[in-house]
Formats: sequence, structure tokens, C-alpha cells
Amino acid sequence: MLKRIAATLSGATLMLAGSVVYCQDFPNRPLRIVTDAAGSGNDFAARLIAQGLTASLGHRVIVENRPSGVIPREIVAKAPPDGYTMLLAASAMWIGPLLQKTSYDPITDFSPITLTSGTPNILVVHPSLPVKSVKELIALAKARPGELNYSSGSLGSTPHLAAELFKSMTGVNIVRISYSSASVRMTSLVSGEVQLEFATGGSVAQYLKMGKLRALAVTSAQPSPLIPGVPTIAASGVPGYESVGMTGMLAPAKTPGTIISRLSHEIVRVVNQPDVKQKFADSGVEAIGNSPEEFAAKMKLEIARWSKIFKDAGIRAE
Repeated sequence: MLKRIAATLSGATLMLAGSVVYCQDFPNRPLRIVTDAAGSGNDFAARLIAQGLTASLGHRVIVENRPSGVIPREIVAKAPPDGYTMLLAASAMWIGPLLQKTSYDPITDFSPITLTSGTPNILVVHPSLPVKSVKELIALAKARPGELNYSSGSLGSTPHLAAELFKSMTGVNIVRISYSSASVRMTSLVSGEVQLEFATGGSVAQYLKMGKLRALAVTSAQPSPLIPGVPTIAASGVPGYESVGMTGMLAPAKTPGTIISRLSHEIVRVVNQPDVKQKFADSGVEAIGNSPEEFAAKMKLEIARWSKIFKDAGIRAE
């Protein structure tokens, strides 16, 4: 009997860590995190996590940069499901397929590991707009339907998603002006060519300090420590509103659960280290770190929610 048990466990030795069962012989060689282009926000986060994982796993974790977009996702979707290849991707990874055809399925082709961080947007307006609260903005937009413009990046970007949710929940008619360049988009906003944007914190911080833009609210469910003193949209007349850009770590589908558990445990530990949390905050994001099951449930919830919003608004790929 003992020989039979030993034979079963050989080559795949397990050990208990708390209530989680881990593969003891994983990892036994370097790992890689595939993410967007060098210098991107995801690249910055991937390198922070890789540094922490290298120390805790005892093997080097390499960041592999690929052109931003679907390429990193396609690489990881087709990688061996052995835990040695991971993907760090923003929420566009699971929202994007609602707006364009992709060669991967975010649910069936990946195994969620953990959400690493979240980034609320800030509803900002040009100072020439006579509003100082979300309620005043809604009233003005309803009094002038189709006259107020909001700047946005690509379909499915966090500024676009936050604006569409706002339109859906308030019934206002504000018009999307799409820009291919973030710098041109910000120039148009600061000059008053467009009146508002659901912007990322890093893109508008300097303009808020200079008084060239006015912050009305944040898009997270709770006030954000990244933007102290700014209320939430939910608490400013739109109950239940929440739109947060998320970034998560994933592995190829069919990666063994024991390996997913090990990676999740280690990555959550890394992102919640005080120095890492501070570096995240300095770059405009909040550390999260949750279980694979929580990440998977959140992804499915987000896909269902945005699918309905896009359908109701008649939004299709450009």
C-alpha cells in the first residue's frame, strides 16, 4: 500500500501550506511574465512582481515585452499549461473580445491567478463648464442633450467604459470624441475643445494642480486614497456606479490547480508588500491581490455587465 502511494506521488510531490496544496517541485526553472511593450504601465507592474517572485520562488522570473494589444494574450493562450508562462494584462483583455474578433477566448483559454491592481478614473471637466458637482453636470447635460463632448481613447479603454456606464445609469446624452493619441486627447481637453473626460489619474494630475481641469468625482465604489478628498460618483447622485480598470495575472487554461494556487499565493504576497503597494500608488494604481476564484468570478461579471451596456447602447467595433 505504501509503495503504491509513493509511486502515485513521485514526480508530482505535494506539500501543504496552510489549507492550500502546492506542488513541491514547482518551479524548478525560470518563469516568464508576458506583457505589453516596455515602458507601459503593465511592464512597470510586471517588473515589480517579477522581482518579488524571483526572491520567493528561488528561480528567475523574466518579463517578456511584446507589442501592446492582443499579441501577449495570444502567446500565453498557446503556451504549455505548466505554470512557467504567465500573462499580465489589463481588463481590455476580457472586455476587448466584446468589441472585436480575437483568436482567444478570455474564459476558456486562460486560468485566472489573481487581480494585481485596480485603477479608478477621475471625472474631470474643463473649468469653463459651469458645474462643480456630478449632480450639476447631469442637470447641464440633460438641459443640453448632445452638446457636451467627452474625450476618449479606443473602444473598450477605461475612459470609454466609465463614460458609457455613466450615460447608461444617468440617461444623459454626451458625445464621444475619439482620439488615437493620448497627448492630443489631453491637449483637446485642457484647451476646452472637449468638455470632460473620465481620465486616468496620472494623465491629469498636473493639470488638476495647475487649475486647468476640475475634478468632480472618482469612478470607484469607495473614495480612493490615490485621489484624497474627491467623492465617488456613486455618492454624488448615481448610486451603484462603479468603473475601475483592473489588471490581473493569468496562466494558460488547464494549468494545474496546485500550481495556480502557488502562484496566486506568492503574487498576492508580493503586491501587498508595503514597498510594492507604495510604488503602485505612486504610479496611480491600487494593489489588490485576490484568489483565483474571486478573479474568475469578477471577470465573468464584468463581461456580462459590459456586454449588456454595449448592446443597449448599440456600440460595435469601429
